[in-house]
Amino acid sequence: MEYRHLGRSGIRVSALSLGSWVSFHFQAGVDQAVEIMSAAYDAGVNFFDNAEEYASGKSEEVMGAALKKLGWRRSSYLVSTKLFWGRFDNVNEKDTLNRKYLTEAINGSLQRFGLDHVDLLFCHRADPNTPIEETVFTMHNIVESGKAIYWGTSEWTAAEIVAAIEIAERHHLHKPVMEQPRYNLLMRQRFETEYTRLFRDYGYGSTTWSPLHRGVLTGKYNNGIPADSRGALPEFEWLRGRLTDPKMIEKVKRLQVVANDLGVSMAQLSIAWCLKNPNVSTVITGASRVEQVRENMKALDAVPLLTPEVMDRIDKLLV
Repeated sequence: MEYRHLGRSGIRVSALSLGSWVSFHFQAGVDQAVEIMSAAYDAGVNFFDNAEEYASGKSEEVMGAALKKLGWRRSSYLVSTKLFWGRFDNVNEKDTLNRKYLTEAINGSLQRFGLDHVDLLFCHRADPNTPIEETVFTMHNIVESGKAIYWGTSEWTAAEIVAAIEIAERHHLHKPVMEQPRYNLLMRQRFETEYTRLFRDYGYGSTTWSPLHRGVLTGKYNNGIPADSRGALPEFEWLRGRLTDPKMIEKVKRLQVVANDLGVSMAQLSIAWCLKNPNVSTVITGASRVEQVRENMKALDAVPLLTPEVMDRIDKLLV
């Protein structure tokens, strides 16, 4: 396993990490989570991503119960969670980053995990209705309390992130050090263009998600929605049209030729492509079965195959 610094911070994360969105609770219970996390940990993964919103807190509960069964040394792994959406449809409890919500929400997450702190804490979206100053001061206080080690953002605009950093620097507060954006072969614009200044001027880290574009880049949706896929789950019916978009499927079929020529799977090609970007600190992978974990980990072996010539070929196929 390769380990990369999270931007200019001192912490290092495994180049490949494991996320729980969709899989934990919906596709994997505690026993399955133990097997999946164990396979990832044995492969060198040290970062496990979660969020309060995933399965309305149930994902945190599953991961927490799995961690208890696994009994790993707490210092040997990193856990994250993300706050914003809330679990209750009520004022001050939903779609907010105000002081009250954040202060109470981190306590709820820690209780579900059965942990006394998370290593990385993200503001899951930006909140246009709460002053950024209030959010920055509250996140600073959470870090100072020992309930989180580092804090960051997820799907914020570059301008919002810079504002948060500058507020923190002005007041000598713990500033955000990482962003969790979607980044893959089919979704590149924000990461490669808008965030350039964040990486260059501020040394911002990144924990990128959806390297397989919700599974589309594996090719499994080329002929419709398989019965055992996330697209078939009732909770994710809203995704189905996006998973079978004809233009995307055509690009996937073109990329399959490159994967075949390199002797790797589409999943390995797609994850390795993300790892080639030096601004990627870690690629969050997902899995509902141990076999998927093992396949994803092999993406590390595919990285050297992506020569400048191959990367250029890929770019041309995506136009």
